[in-house]
Amino acid sequence: MIGCTGLGMQVNNFPELGFLVLPGFLPAPLVDRLVSEVDQWVDTGLRQLSIDACSLPEDAAPPRVELQMAAHAELAVYAPLLEILQDESLLGPSFVFHHLHSDRRPPGGAGKKWHHDYEQHPQRDRALPMVHALHYLGGLQPDMGSLAVLPGSHHQIAEKNEMSALGTAHQPGEETIDDLPRGSTVILHSALFHTRRAARGPADGEPRYMVDASYCRTGAPWPPVKPYWRAVLAVGRTLEQARDRWPELFSERHFSPYAPHTIRRSA
Repeated sequence: MIGCTGLGMQVNNFPELGFLVLPGFLPAPLVDRLVSEVDQWVDTGLRQLSIDACSLPEDAAPPRVELQMAAHAELAVYAPLLEILQDESLLGPSFVFHHLHSDRRPPGGAGKKWHHDYEQHPQRDRALPMVHALHYLGGLQPDMGSLAVLPGSHHQIAEKNEMSALGTAHQPGEETIDDLPRGSTVILHSALFHTRRAARGPADGEPRYMVDASYCRTGAPWPPVKPYWRAVLAVGRTLEQARDRWPELFSERHFSPYAPHTIRRSA
C-alpha cells in the first residue's frame, strides 16, 4: 500500500505521479446520505436505466440523473474538492464538470483490466488535464477489491485499452491502494493507467461503494460520455453552491458534439 503524504506535497507531486490520496476526506454525515442514495439508485433500477439511456437518441434522458439526488449534487460541487482541483498542479482556476457515476459492487465482485479514462478520440496529446475523483464511501480494504495505479503513466499517449491484455496483473512500479477509511477520495489524472483487482472477501462481506466524478480544464472542447449530457449539465446549473465561485462548472460551451463511441464507465 502507498504511504499517504501531506496534501501540499501530494498536490505538488501530482503533475509527475498523476494521483493523490485523501483518507477520510468526506464528512461522515455526507457519506451516510450518499450511501443511502446509492442504495436507492441501485435497488430501484435507476442506475440500470441511466446505463440503458446511453443507447437512446441524444434528446432522450433517463427518468432521473445522479445530480438530482441531493447528496450526489452536494458531492459534485463539494468546495474542499473543487478548491484542490483549482490548483495549477491539477486543473487550475477554470474547469468544467464532465460526469458523475455511482455504483455499489457486491462482495466478491470481479476486477477491471488495466485502463485509463482520458476522453480524447483519437488519443493525441495531454495538453489539457482531466481528473477523476474516486470517492470510496465505505473506504477500501484488501478484500474489497483494491485500486492499483501506475505512477507517471498519464504522460504516455495511449488508447484507453492499451494495457488491457495484461488483465489485472501486478506491474513493475505500480502502487496499490487498499487500506483507506470510510469517506476517502483518490484523485487520478484521467490518463493514468489503473486497475481494480477482484474482491477477495466472502459472499456475505461488505459491498464496495464508489462515486466517481470527473472534471476537465477548459480551453478546448471535451467529448461527452452520455447522450443526455446536456440534461445533466442543466441540472448542475441549478446548484447554487458553485455558481459564484466556479461559473463555468456546468457550461455546455466546453463540449463537442456527442458521439456514441465515447460511452465509458470508470473503475
